[in-house]
Amino acid sequence: MNYEIIKASSDNVETLTNLMQFYIYDFSEFIEAHVGENGRFDDYPLNNYWTEDNHFPYLVRFNGNYAGFVLVKWIKTETISYFSIAEFFIMKKYRRSGLGKSVAKDIFRLHKGNWVVFQMEKNERAQLFWRNVIKEYTGGRFTERVEEGKRIFQEFSS
Repeated sequence: MNYEIIKASSDNVETLTNLMQFYIYDFSEFIEAHVGENGRFDDYPLNNYWTEDNHFPYLVRFNGNYAGFVLVKWIKTETISYFSIAEFFIMKKYRRSGLGKSVAKDIFRLHKGNWVVFQMEKNERAQLFWRNVIKEYTGGRFTERVEEGKRIFQEFSS
């Protein structure tokens, strides 16, 4: 599979902002998101990805074409610290090809440490995807929980 994961920089703001429109469109079946008078969804807050050390934006290319993105956060509290997938998007034409699974595993390898990956309860496709990817990546060494009856998440170490 001919793909690459590119650490996005502030030079990629427009590309990531534009790809985010497709992501929000896909995700709008699970959240309250509507297009404005200009025919666009509100912009996703990306500023922290260019200004804060605990935010990691990546673009995904497949055969030289943009195919998606991954936004990773490093979360640190007084009691725990972990990486989390803030947003993960592979364009529909590249889904079911193994690209998403390969990208996810590469991201886990890029950021060694504890991980928590969340999905919305309504998003059963995402739950199945992440459960399968994480099970394969960890050899089944992960825990899964439901929080407030709404969010499903897996915890593991890479």
